[in-house]
Amino acid sequence: MPIASMAPFVSTFLSICGIDEAGRGPLAGPVVAACVVLPTRFTVQGVGDSKQLTPLQRERLFPQIINHARGVGLGIVEPAEIDRINILNATHLAMRTAFTNLPTGLWCDLALIDGLPVRDFPISHWAIVKGDSRSLSIAAASVIAKVTRDRIMDDLHASYPEYGFAQNRGYPSPAHLEALARLGPTPEHRRSYKPVQAVCGPC
Repeated sequence: MPIASMAPFVSTFLSICGIDEAGRGPLAGPVVAACVVLPTRFTVQGVGDSKQLTPLQRERLFPQIINHARGVGLGIVEPAEIDRINILNATHLAMRTAFTNLPTGLWCDLALIDGLPVRDFPISHWAIVKGDSRSLSIAAASVIAKVTRDRIMDDLHASYPEYGFAQNRGYPSPAHLEALARLGPTPEHRRSYKPVQAVCGPC
């Protein structure tokens, strides 16, 4: 279902937010979710299907979404918590936190969420597979989540340059795996992930 055809399904709700995450697959760094509430008429071009955007395009769209949105909330779950509760629960926690971190007084009666249903979500929500290509609100949330996480990984790169986080964003690239095998995991690595366990055991 293209973005335009979502309108008849959501017109009965007063306020709708879109939610997406970034960082489920990497070996290092947090999982980040964003919740975005767009105005009725949102005219920023190029937001749809954010997976087709380059990092530079997302960086350019980021301030435009922030400036035009009625509200933006973020949820960030760190590697230690991911290891403790697993990545699925951590992703759901990040999404719930992003929603609760919307500006005070801004409330929604429907959340459109990329992917599968989220356990214990505080309001009614529709889970939409490939939602960032079907909902403008989810696409905007995807941009915010991806750019926020990329910036976090840039900061981590400054602390751990040997692992190439600025390039691989924590994903298991050959260079990242080589550094992991040679140097061992950092505090930012997810020790519950098998490639990390292969280096450090059940650490």
